Amino acid sequence: MSDLLTVRAAADRLGVAYSTLKQWIYEGSIRTTKTRGGHHRISESEIQRQLMSQGRKNSVPAVALGKPSVALGQSVALVALSGRNQLRGMVDEVRSDGLLAQVRLRIGDQFLTAVITRDAVDELTLKRGDEAVAIIKSTEVMIGRTSSDRPARRR
Repeated sequence: MSDLLTVRAAADRLGVAYSTLKQWIYEGSIRTTKTRGGHHRISESEIQRQLMSQGRKNSVPAVALGKPSVALGQSVALVALSGRNQLRGMVDEVRSDGLLAQVRLRIGDQFLTAVITRDAVDELTLKRGDEAVAIIKSTEVMIGRTSSDRPARRR
C-alpha cells in the first residue's frame, strides 16, 4: 500500500482542497482503494489520470530523470506525450548483466519489467525506491487469461 496516497496527500498533489477531493470520491469521479478500516487511498496512476484530464502535463521529480542541475524535489515536465502511454511507478528492482539491465517498476499493485541498456540505467541513476515513468511505444499488445478462466476445449 506504499504506492497509495491518503486523500489529504492526493489533494495536495492535485492542488485541490481535501473537501473537494472527498466530494469527487463520493461522486465516483476518482477511483480509490479502501483500506480494511474503510479509509480511501488513491493510486499514483489515478493521480496522473486526474492531472491529464485537467489538462496538466505529467511531471516527475527531476532526480528521477537524472537531471542534477534541477533542485532536488522539483518537478519538471517529462515530455508532451499522450497520458495513455505513460505509466508512473516506483523502481522495485534493477538487475544489470553485461550491456543490458532489467528494470522492474511497481505500478499500483502491478509490476512492469523493461529491458534497457545498462548505460541508460547509469545515466538515469536508477535504483530501488526511485520514482520513474515507463513510456510505452509498441505496435503490438498481447492479452492473456489464466487457464481457470478459459472454457474447456472441445475435441
